[in-house]
Amino acid sequence: MKKSWILLLAVLIYGVYHADAQRFVKTHNRVTVVTNPKLGVNPFTRWGVFPAKDVSVRRIVLHLTLGTPDSLPTAHWDYCDHIWLRRQGGKNSDSLNLELARMLTPYGSMYTKGWQFDWSVDITDFAPWLRDSVEIEYLHSGYEPETVGWALTLTFEITEGPEILHPLGMERLWKGHYKYGDSTEKFSEKVLPLPVDIRPGCSIARVRIQHTGHGMDSPGNCSEFCPRLREIFLDDQRVDSRLMWKDCGDNPLYPQGGTWVYDRAAWCPGDLQDPDLLNLAVTPGLHHLSMKMPAYTAKENIQAVENINAFLFQYSAPLAKTDVRIEDVIVPTKKNQWGRLNPAGFGIKIRIRNLGSEPLRKLLIVHGSPGDRQLSYIWKGNLNFYETADIDLPGEIPSGKGGLTYQFELLKPNDKKDEWEKDNKFISLYNAPPILPLEMIVRFTTNRYAHENGVYLTNSRNDTLFRRHNLSLDSLTLYTDTLRLNPGYYSFQLTDTAGNGLEFWAEPDQGEGYLRLFDIKGNLIHLFNPDCGNGEVLHFQADPDFERDTINAPVAVSLYPRQTSDAIHLEIICPKPSAVSVLIKVDKILKEQHDYTVLQQGNFSYQLAWLPKGRTVVEVLVDGVSKFKGRVNVIK
Repeated sequence: MKKSWILLLAVLIYGVYHADAQRFVKTHNRVTVVTNPKLGVNPFTRWGVFPAKDVSVRRIVLHLTLGTPDSLPTAHWDYCDHIWLRRQGGKNSDSLNLELARMLTPYGSMYTKGWQFDWSVDITDFAPWLRDSVEIEYLHSGYEPETVGWALTLTFEITEGPEILHPLGMERLWKGHYKYGDSTEKFSEKVLPLPVDIRPGCSIARVRIQHTGHGMDSPGNCSEFCPRLREIFLDDQRVDSRLMWKDCGDNPLYPQGGTWVYDRAAWCPGDLQDPDLLNLAVTPGLHHLSMKMPAYTAKENIQAVENINAFLFQYSAPLAKTDVRIEDVIVPTKKNQWGRLNPAGFGIKIRIRNLGSEPLRKLLIVHGSPGDRQLSYIWKGNLNFYETADIDLPGEIPSGKGGLTYQFELLKPNDKKDEWEKDNKFISLYNAPPILPLEMIVRFTTNRYAHENGVYLTNSRNDTLFRRHNLSLDSLTLYTDTLRLNPGYYSFQLTDTAGNGLEFWAEPDQGEGYLRLFDIKGNLIHLFNPDCGNGEVLHFQADPDFERDTINAPVAVSLYPRQTSDAIHLEIICPKPSAVSVLIKVDKILKEQHDYTVLQQGNFSYQLAWLPKGRTVVEVLVDGVSKFKGRVNVIK
């Protein structure tokens, strides 16, 4: 009975379930998090009871949720927050101060009550210290007013089972806010080579690095907006090289209220950072680790900082020869992290990880909806220990109403029996894609940079049935096409090679475009979000029995320009005559409200010259429900 409740809890909360024995420790439950503007940091500390030291733990995943607080508006800025393990055992215990994870908060000014978003990260390396009573601290940074904040929840998902590696010890490596580009305090003189004593019995030394760049100097825009190479050396041999850079245009959390689309130094706004993990084959004895970055000297506004916290975990050799795990289900799922790819009718994808000492070269994957005929797929490849592979699986995803489940099972790794089969099964909770008619009208209006965009329609066999390629598009042009489809599953994709969507408030020169779908009678049935970064995909099912939802039908709103010293213009299209209100706010304070008792379609202009310089938010309510929030920058 207890196991059934754990299964139900896991599926309902996280949309996934592994067959292992699981427990959940929630240390922070919708804790209201605000800044301390005087200090720039504000700790939020709670204690949790974790497994006893004699319990064998196989995996620990930290789930972090941010939402709109019950009593405050959502916070605005992208600050660097840290999740710390402060003490273990009790209040009189010594401080440990282990950084478990690093959260970069989103630009939240667009989010209202009811909004929340979930992230997760594997923190199994810290399992030896997540035992008994543990003090967990969420350290929030920043200087924005205490009148805005976040609702924070921290949940630790703990999977019991045999260890993958036996931990032998941990050493702290580099930890600090290291200046970069400052000629008076050079990075290379602060981040020095470190001696590490590898213990007897150690086979794998895992370097775990949290590293984010901050500040904006001249001429390089370092360290937040400058790509640079970071190299790790073991005994003068380079063992890792990576570009400190991350594509933010495909952020799962979009749109946001700030410059969310701009690529950054290994992080993005609204990002629980995945640490860099380096599994190094070592022998016992004295070794040296070093970190190097290119020499650089800033000329003006010298403020670049490399925020680094790194550990070395010493482990035995893998305890199993043949061991594979379903790491995650990418499609189908309800997890926020994969929201850009879901819901979908095809394109099934999972991530596996080899946990055995022998390379994984072959695997049987069985999948399907519970109770239905299961599909089989044989994967072949070459995965060394702890490496992952994303696997595309054939087949369509069954539709239906409500919460649906899809199951996966891994069998016969390398034609052998898996030494721990309980993480070979995975149940994923998902929603069906929307149903659209067989005949549709596509209206695609390009912005000034039409060469950056394209639209493509594919079916479940990945045949391209329709496209408007970027090289064939003219700027500021309306393209109208009619689609006539057979019943089935489809994917309609909008792409943007510049990563700034059809419109973005910080780049008004590109203007605004839109992509909308209408039924054959001219009713709006779907609209793509123009503020979509690298693009947006709509998976749908074409069905002859389509019935238009007049209650939850989309409302189209176009707001332009996004930077103005004068007026803004608003176009509103409702599915039926409705009561419409336009709210104009500055720092959550209502400055203007325009009410229209009965409106189905209209174009309006509003004068903003009298408002203060900076961010203004325009919100549109239809029959009392918020349907649109957009940012405008008032310039002087």
